[in-house]
Amino acid sequence: MSGQQAQATTRPKFAEEVVPVPEGVTVEVVDPVTIKVKGPLGELVKSFRNAGIRISMAEGGLLVRVYGRGKRVDAMMGTFRATFRNMVTGVTKGFTYRLKVVQTHFPMNLKVQGDRLVIENFIGERYPRVVELVPGVKVVVRGEDVIVTGIDKEAVGLVAGRIEQATKIRRKDLRKFLDGIYVYQKTVGIEK
Repeated sequence: MSGQQAQATTRPKFAEEVVPVPEGVTVEVVDPVTIKVKGPLGELVKSFRNAGIRISMAEGGLLVRVYGRGKRVDAMMGTFRATFRNMVTGVTKGFTYRLKVVQTHFPMNLKVQGDRLVIENFIGERYPRVVELVPGVKVVVRGEDVIVTGIDKEAVGLVAGRIEQATKIRRKDLRKFLDGIYVYQKTVGIEK
């Protein structure tokens, strides 16, 4: 009898939740681990292959099943909800990161050349520093501002981080050498 009671009280090895799809957005399940979200600004495709998540269409939206038990399942479900929310926001409104060019010792020159941002004369260096841009992300240099826009929040953040890291100063007193390019504003919506 105790074996039957043990089977009856065991918890399932997965958690399920229905994530609603907002108006104005179409979602397609490409395969059980990949979704495609389409909106007025474009489309995004995201794979959750390594997360232990299975996705299918349900009546109320997306049926998300996460395999496992405990805190990990709750964390993965929260990660999926946040990623899906960012995808929906991206295809409907977009994302903008603004960076400020700080130059105290030497005037910096910034140029966008194709899929690269070239930073010349950073702290008097002879050779330019080059930042590779991600497809789908637009970079505009306007005076002292560098504006990074796109519909994929991860890609926009990656490009902004690469620009910031390209102008990181090493082996100098950071209280005196403030030169660099720094993120100062993150907003929802694509600025023109």
